[in-house]
Amino acid sequence: MSLWESLRSWIGSAIFFVYYVLSTVLFGALAPLATLLLPKAFRQPVLNLHNKGLLFVFRVFCGVKIEFVGLENIDRQRAFVLVANHQSEWETYLLQVLMAPVSTVLKKELLSVPFFGWGLRMVQPIAIDRSQRTNALKQIISQGKERIEDGRSVLIFPEGTRIAPNQEQAFNKGAAMLATSAKAPILPVVHNAGYTWPGKRWRKFSGSIRVVVGPVIESEGKKTSELHDEMDVWMRAEMAKLPKGNEYVYND
Repeated sequence: MSLWESLRSWIGSAIFFVYYVLSTVLFGALAPLATLLLPKAFRQPVLNLHNKGLLFVFRVFCGVKIEFVGLENIDRQRAFVLVANHQSEWETYLLQVLMAPVSTVLKKELLSVPFFGWGLRMVQPIAIDRSQRTNALKQIISQGKERIEDGRSVLIFPEGTRIAPNQEQAFNKGAAMLATSAKAPILPVVHNAGYTWPGKRWRKFSGSIRVVVGPVIESEGKKTSELHDEMDVWMRAEMAKLPKGNEYVYND
């Protein structure tokens, strides 16, 4: 990494951090009132002002270019089980904007985080206790079907946690189980955001992010295992094609 790249990384990360804190506190403080006063249909657009601001500041000040492939596969008239690989926080913000309205499956502890968790409550997340795996799966299927019937897509990260782009982890079958139960299609997405916005790290890096939106995988007439395998094969193949980015992010 050159001196300029290193300097830009630190300065951009500092600017982003300040904006992130101020924006999260502002929207988090307003979230309880917005939840009380706004109809459901207006809550996500309001929260997405926060999400769009974060994405913009990150892109501009951290020197990141975004490339989208397959946006034509998004049908905004349908509710999907949206699945994506999980490398950072970036994709959680992007997919809220890209696929609105969407409810995210997340660990319930996040809802207790001041300001941040208050904002999350606005968009009807499915908050699970990951220590209770059987109950968590039942909750995903039950609440997920309700969200889909209400016209909301459900976002699931099948890896279950953030995984560095130079690592692999098996996908769980929760997304396929929900899709078959709700008779909903799966829309797979892959990206390489972990190279510019690494998980669990304060510092951000310049570079490019590629987001690939896959073809819709219909669930009708398919068994859960068959649907899961189809999703798994496509995502693994596309993840392998993604640019590798800056390896120093994980080697420094």
